Amino acid sequence: MSVDILPIPVLSDNYAWLVTVPDGTRALIDPGESAPVEAVLGAGRLDLILLTHHHGDHTGGVEKLRQRYGAKVFGPAQKRDWLPALDRGLEDNDVFQIGSTDVQALLTPGHAVGHISYVISEVPALFSGDALFSAGCGRLLEGTAAELFNSLRRYADLPDETLVCAGHEYTRSNIAFAVSVDPENEALRARAAEVERLLEAGRPTLPVTLGVERATNPFLRAKDVETFARLRKAKDVF
Repeated sequence: MSVDILPIPVLSDNYAWLVTVPDGTRALIDPGESAPVEAVLGAGRLDLILLTHHHGDHTGGVEKLRQRYGAKVFGPAQKRDWLPALDRGLEDNDVFQIGSTDVQALLTPGHAVGHISYVISEVPALFSGDALFSAGCGRLLEGTAAELFNSLRRYADLPDETLVCAGHEYTRSNIAFAVSVDPENEALRARAAEVERLLEAGRPTLPVTLGVERATNPFLRAKDVETFARLRKAKDVF
């Protein structure tokens, strides 16, 4: 059995990501609410909850799930008083395990103070929270363009086949903006058509490979902070 990754839709457009490793240990990333997760898990197990950041649409289900399943909760050590009570506060480059599967924490601020992304190299998979979306990136709610630009560069060493498991189903609107600033990008047009097919079939547009994002996401393709900041401001009012 390989590592299994399942997106669970929560709230209006969030995803909580359920990770099951070969020994049966289960972790859940960013449960914005508990009921949809409980509907999937039933009487099964949940061993660990991982939080990327403190915003309520990523943490709202933590306490009910902790109480029902006895899961431990890990999240950013920075501003941990803004989060539900943590069993472990994570620093940049910390490595821990889901069962016997290694997970690395990467500090990726810009959208939120202390924001952490999680990498499972064995898959490989990236749980990017609200730092990176398909065809987009997070708003600069608590940081600067330079911070988020540098955060996205933390992913540079990850292979193209890395599965991007982001925190929101924003892909359709992000692609509309991306096409407006990069209309001749053939890979982007192909991704736009794929996204429409997926959504019309009632399927999620995630995960998507990091290679596809590198070819289509204007924020990953920005060559410098100034370009990135200009794109982010334009997207804010698109």
